[in-house]
Amino acid sequence: MNTENLLQYLIESTRQLMNQFERIKTLDPAVLRWKENKDSWSVLECLEHLNLYGDHYLPQMEKAISTTKHSYEAEFKSGFIGDYFAKSMLPKEKLNKMKTFKVMNPLNSELDLSVLNRFAEQELHLLNLLSKSRDVSWNKAKVVTSISKWIRMNLGDTFRFYINHQIRHFKQIERILAKQGLSESRLRL
Repeated sequence: MNTENLLQYLIESTRQLMNQFERIKTLDPAVLRWKENKDSWSVLECLEHLNLYGDHYLPQMEKAISTTKHSYEAEFKSGFIGDYFAKSMLPKEKLNKMKTFKVMNPLNSELDLSVLNRFAEQELHLLNLLSKSRDVSWNKAKVVTSISKWIRMNLGDTFRFYINHQIRHFKQIERILAKQGLSESRLRL
């Protein structure tokens, strides 16, 4: 696939998520903390989960971009594992539940509204990394996954996985808000 087209798609997807986030962050803190039950996540917990992934992947992507010796290539070729991970994150009509690693699970954490600021900062960092990545190979620059230091994905697949993961959890946030009677039309998410 064309690297520039994919880059533009990922930038646009990130901007759409940021627009949704701008509306979410204006909601009452009680709405952001609401949970359907003790085993479900609140909006804040969803965002903290994304922050925890950002804590790992953003520095890893930055390192891959700054240390690779390989130049930009017009064609991006997804790897087998990276393509699988990226596609598995895309939300389905009926979202398939996935277990998360314990270290990435914010369930029942004491969270304050600083979660919102952290997420906003990470999104700006992500846009910056996408911009910086224009000069490097998305095929040959490698990123260590959160699963194991021995499992690496190419930079392009890492961007795809990371942003698809965010899209997935923003769909989850929409469902949490809908259960509180806050429909998409009222929020314009």
